[in-house]
Amino acid sequence: MTANGNTGAGHVAWPTHPLRSRILGEVHARPFRLVQTPRVFLHYAFETPPAAAAADRAFLNAFCQRHGLDGPGPERKVHQIEVNGGTLRWEQFTEFTSYTFDVAPRPGAEPFQPVADDPFGAGFVPPGELMVATRLDLVPEAAFAGDARGPIGSFEEVWVSASQVVDGTALIVTDFRVDRDGRTRILVVDRGLHARQAGALVQRLLEIETYRTFAMLGLPEAQTQGPVIGQIERSLVEISREIRQTTGLEKNRKLLGDLTALTADLEASAAASAYRFGASRAYDEIVGLRLAAVREEPWEGYSTWGAFLARRTAPAMRTLQALQDRQHDLSQKLGRAANLLRTRVDVELEQQNRDVLESMNRRARLQLRLQQTVEGLSVAAVSYYVVGLIGYLAKGGHAFGVEIDPGVLTAIAVLPVVLAVFLVVRSIRRHHAGEDHG
Repeated sequence: MTANGNTGAGHVAWPTHPLRSRILGEVHARPFRLVQTPRVFLHYAFETPPAAAAADRAFLNAFCQRHGLDGPGPERKVHQIEVNGGTLRWEQFTEFTSYTFDVAPRPGAEPFQPVADDPFGAGFVPPGELMVATRLDLVPEAAFAGDARGPIGSFEEVWVSASQVVDGTALIVTDFRVDRDGRTRILVVDRGLHARQAGALVQRLLEIETYRTFAMLGLPEAQTQGPVIGQIERSLVEISREIRQTTGLEKNRKLLGDLTALTADLEASAAASAYRFGASRAYDEIVGLRLAAVREEPWEGYSTWGAFLARRTAPAMRTLQALQDRQHDLSQKLGRAANLLRTRVDVELEQQNRDVLESMNRRARLQLRLQQTVEGLSVAAVSYYVVGLIGYLAKGGHAFGVEIDPGVLTAIAVLPVVLAVFLVVRSIRRHHAGEDHG
């Protein structure tokens, strides 16, 4: 019983987050293996777009079935099988897939001698374009007992980087160069590694080689985007010079349109490179973490791996950061220039609108005066017709026995008629004016 009176298994009935098992499994997704010396590792990493990743998973499932083994299924990101006398490990990452095959070397074979049999022959289907090809040989220190040059003999000495790692229990050597088989070579000399230490060291070294290669993918992108950013900067300088000299609404509108086009080009450039630059920096950080984990120490005056990679990859990472800084600064400058032009255009539009309103006011005053003139004329005209009608009535009065002098009656009616028509017209005008205000 637990403290609250429930049985320990009561949580089984609780609702479980759908991602819980996936998150817990991720912690143990890529465990270190126990590795016995000597051992040969062939490691390949391929850039794999999503469509190719699905095809590669199908290929591996079919490959496993042909050998009577279980495949990775639809979800697993790491799968390991025993095949061709060794171990094949498949790992699928966000943008690349790696295959690592390890096997015991032939008895008495020197480092980097051909492997008798591996699964990367004619039947192997690569999941994408090859980025990393590495061979790592884990050998005992006794293998170099009679060799004057020792572990360095397998490399071009001028390029060699060598370090003692894991508290001096291993020596790691490489020249980071591609051999005639198209692979970089890494030699690990076992000076007392435990099997678990050996597995962890090998995995970290292969990760360093993989991630440092993918980290460098950002450099060509930066070299491509650099001229684009330079052209935008030059165009901005020209537009800024024109802003100081240009007047008039249409010219300022054209400059604002040019600035908007430059901003769109810059945003397109930044969007195209943002993922690549971010991924490169993330890979470079992983390389640094892996180097820190192996605890390098200098060996016989040779450059350590960390020192070599710092000389080669650090400038590339600074180039990426510098280009992103230029993109950010340029975006701010474009924004400030666009705001300045928008303010100028708005002011000119307000001036133009004010001129239009003044012109409309002048026309309205003229129309009012014309209307008043027409109203005066209309009062006279209507009064004339009304007085005329009264005159006609006076002339016909004798037919009803009423004798009235038409001229006298007409004269008498003029002022009252004019006044009455004037009042009626004014009342109508006020009514219409009230409707307009309403």
